[in-house]
Amino acid sequence: MGFFKKKSKLKLPVFWSNYYDYFKNKLPDTIEANQFVVFDTETTGLDYKRDRILCIGALKLKNNKISVKESLEIYISQTHYDAESAEIHGILKKDKKAQISELQALELFLGYIKNHALVGHHVMFDVNMVNEALKRNGLPKLKNKTLDTALLYKKTLLTTTLLQRKEQYTLDDLAEKFSISKKDRHTALGDALITSIAFLAIVDKLKPNNLKELIKKQHPSKYSL
Repeated sequence: MGFFKKKSKLKLPVFWSNYYDYFKNKLPDTIEANQFVVFDTETTGLDYKRDRILCIGALKLKNNKISVKESLEIYISQTHYDAESAEIHGILKKDKKAQISELQALELFLGYIKNHALVGHHVMFDVNMVNEALKRNGLPKLKNKTLDTALLYKKTLLTTTLLQRKEQYTLDDLAEKFSISKKDRHTALGDALITSIAFLAIVDKLKPNNLKELIKKQHPSKYSL
């Protein structure tokens, strides 16, 4: 019988169970009733497998307002480091900012986001980076719905013979379009703030009837609640 013993179920930490439990509750239908978490990561590079998250910055949106007092900024201690990417995000190898372990950062992040929809510019890059970190620590993937300002912004534009849509719109493009200060650009929290302001402006233009409609606008065949 020893050869046919069932594999013991992986015991997940309490903070994951707490995070998972939030999804027993359905998200509200209306945009106004939902809280959104806008987040950004600064990383050592663009390779999900090889690179690591150095910083996570996040903000909450409530009643179409940015809750700055509830912002989250986490610096993570990593052994992998890339000097070239540091020229962009400015996080130095021997940074004086307080750093915590990747697992501690994940615990804080999951406790912060709960079951809220996650908003980001090219959000799946950040989600994939977090998912790889979760995988390294023996944890399942994120369960949250996602909203991408890069995709949603395109839905606000009219295609004419005079003005053709670009294939990709950067966060700088959105900052210029909505006259948003780029003072803290290329910091996780700074980019999350720019994305938050842009997201509110995009939602105001699109005027979706509910959360489900907003999610579907990104890619009707892919996104659903």
